Amino acid sequence: MIKPYRLIFYLILVFFLTAAAMGCQKETVAGVSGAGEHYRGGAEKNENVGKDSYAGKYVGYSWRGEARGVAFKNADQYVETILELDDDGIIVDAKINFFIKVDGFWTMRQSGHALVIADYSVDPEPAVPGENYRPGKSMFTICTVDRMSFYAVGVDQSGVVAVAVVDPITRYQFEMKFPAGFDFSRIMGEMTIGSGHTVPTVRTSGSGFLRPDTWERYSDKTIFNVYKPWSWVLNLYGPLKGIDNDNTVKTFLEALGVTFNNGRPQPMKVAYGYFGIGGWNGNARALEAYLIGRDAKTFTSLVDWSEPRYANAINDKNQFGVDVRTGATRTVQNSFDGVSGATVRISREATSYQRALVAAGILKESDVIIGRF
Repeated sequence: MIKPYRLIFYLILVFFLTAAAMGCQKETVAGVSGAGEHYRGGAEKNENVGKDSYAGKYVGYSWRGEARGVAFKNADQYVETILELDDDGIIVDAKINFFIKVDGFWTMRQSGHALVIADYSVDPEPAVPGENYRPGKSMFTICTVDRMSFYAVGVDQSGVVAVAVVDPITRYQFEMKFPAGFDFSRIMGEMTIGSGHTVPTVRTSGSGFLRPDTWERYSDKTIFNVYKPWSWVLNLYGPLKGIDNDNTVKTFLEALGVTFNNGRPQPMKVAYGYFGIGGWNGNARALEAYLIGRDAKTFTSLVDWSEPRYANAINDKNQFGVDVRTGATRTVQNSFDGVSGATVRISREATSYQRALVAAGILKESDVIIGRF
C-alpha cells in the first residue's frame, strides 16, 4: 500500500498555497490587551464608530493557547472573523477562517482540498485503539489538513468498491471494501464492525467524543449508530441525508456518487467529499450565512453565555471551559440542531466574533469570553 510521506503533503501545500495565502491578508492593526505587539486583530480606520456610523470592516481573532498565556505570534492555530457593517451596525458580510500551521506552512483548516489514492489490493484491518494505539491497514492514502466529515469512494476496473468514512464520534476512519460480485441489495444494518464489513483502520484525531479502548463493545455498530443521537450528523444533511441502516448498500453507494449498471458498480476514479453540512468549510459558511443581516449592536455573541451550563464554565478571567463547575460543560456544541448555524464546537469562533465587535467599538475587550481552543 502507498503510504503518505511528507513530500506528498508538501506538494499539496505548494499547489494550494496561493489560494490559502489570499485568505491571510489582514486588516489594519488595532491593539488588544495582552495579545502582544504582533496581534493582528483590528479594523479599517473609522472615526465615526459609536457615533453616526458603524460602517466598515472589522477583524477579530482567537487562537490556540490564549487561555494558557500563549501570545498570538506564537500560536499554531487561529480563527479569524471579518465583519462588514453598514451605518446602522447591520452585518452585510461575514467571513470566518480557520488557519493552522502544518510543517511550518500556514494553510486553512477548511480548505477542503485533499489528495486521495486508493489501493484496491489491500484488505483493510482494524487499528488497535486505546493508549497503545496502532494504525491498522488502510486502502487509502489521504493527504489533507483535516478529515472531519470526510469521505472517499472509488471503484476499480474489476468492480471492487473502496469506501472510507470518517466517523464523527470516534474520529476513526471506517473503511468498507466490497469485492466484485458482492450482493449490493444487502442493507447497511448488516455492515457492522463485528461483521468485518466496516473496519476502523486509522485514527484521524485524538479528540473524538468517544475514545474506544476495544472494538468488541462496538461490534454491532455501523457508521450510522456508533453513538445516538450524535451519529445522526452523518445523515441529517448533505449527501447521506435520509440514508440509514435500513437502506441497501447500493443506495448508500449511489448517495456517495457511485453509478450502477444492471446492478453492478461502474468503474470510477476516487472521489472525496464531506458529509453533513460540509466539514469545517460547511460550518464556516453556515456561520457566515447565520450572521448576515443581524444587528451587531444587539447580537453580541454566537453563544448565549447566560445559559447555566455555559455560565458555570466561565472563570474569573472570562475563560470558558478551563475551570468547570458541576453541571457545566467544557464545549459549546449541538451536532444535530446547530448553534448559530454550526454543528461543531464554536466557542473559539465566538471569541473571534466578539473581538471583531471590539474593533467596531460595540464591545470592550473585558466583555470577550475566551473560548476553549
